[in-house]
Amino acid sequence: MLQHFLRLFLVLALLAVGMSFAEEGDLVSRYQFVLIVGMLVLAVVVVAIEIFIPQKSLQALSGLFFGLVVGLLVAYGFSVVLDLLVSAFFPNFTPIDGKDRAPVAITKVLLGIICCYYCVSFVLQTKDDIRFVIPYVEFAKQIKGNRPVILDTSVIIDGRIAEICDTGFIDQRLIIPRFVLHELQAVADSNDKLKRTRGRRGLDVLNKLQSKTNIDLEILEPQLSKLEASEPVDLKLLAVAKQVNGRVATNDYNLNKIGQLRNVDILNINDLANALKPIALPGEAMSVKIIKAGEEAGQGIGYLDDGTMVVIEQGRNRIGEVVDIAVTSVLQTSAGRMIFGRIEGGASGGSQDRRRGAPSRPKRPYKETERANG
Repeated sequence: MLQHFLRLFLVLALLAVGMSFAEEGDLVSRYQFVLIVGMLVLAVVVVAIEIFIPQKSLQALSGLFFGLVVGLLVAYGFSVVLDLLVSAFFPNFTPIDGKDRAPVAITKVLLGIICCYYCVSFVLQTKDDIRFVIPYVEFAKQIKGNRPVILDTSVIIDGRIAEICDTGFIDQRLIIPRFVLHELQAVADSNDKLKRTRGRRGLDVLNKLQSKTNIDLEILEPQLSKLEASEPVDLKLLAVAKQVNGRVATNDYNLNKIGQLRNVDILNINDLANALKPIALPGEAMSVKIIKAGEEAGQGIGYLDDGTMVVIEQGRNRIGEVVDIAVTSVLQTSAGRMIFGRIEGGASGGSQDRRRGAPSRPKRPYKETERANG
């Protein structure tokens, strides 16, 4: 509403200027109607340009003002030199009653327009380097406080972002680009039942986020170049993150690596989940239920409440039981964390075999890396 009042004020102001000029002098009064209509057309053109500019950039606006100031100063210097040249070589064009002659006045206006044009063009083309010339002028957007978080399709479908927001650890503005919403709708309309279920889950998570009063959720229509618009969704996300100086929340491992290459901060929910898992130190005791047999002889497999896999030496014959183990080592991999332990008070592998009447044999080490990748 305030923007509409501002546009109406511009139209009325230009009409008032046209009518005031139309009342002065015989020559101007002859074209009174043309002058008023011209001011009205000028107002409409100015408002139309303001409306149809797709994206207002504070960076471009600051460069425009800075270039205009420098251009006016340069034009003033040229006008002083022009006055000296006219008084020295063209005495017939000296000012009358303090007013410049028409050729001199027109020349000064042209000099002002040309100087402003060149200065604005130069500043806009070199806005990234101007801070090296003037240290306290910075056209890059610098945000010292909270930076917005751009949500990826994978993290929306995952759904844990809503629970994290409920805890209050994320209080930044959440941004969902329009192309991410389109991708999510395409997944929800897929012919594949699994994809359709995942897409509908993502839409439910969005509705849940929008219903929360403590979360500022925004659907953004980014202005991308033709090259950026033709790129995949992951690269579009990184381009949007650079535009709004935000961070991308995702579960995609590849997007995490690409973001590091492009100097974009990534919030990986899986990394957060792994960081919040309890730390098990060698020698620490814990109780684990053995679920199944391991790949190596005598090994049993159990899981903690957070899904961490526990490999238990000599636990194969106690499947289905809850046993007390002592942690021997911890392995952290890209797939998660693995804990290795042995049953407290249990005998070694050789004594177990001898009690069964079998000859003792050397125990093969557990293939940790293969088991982690598997």
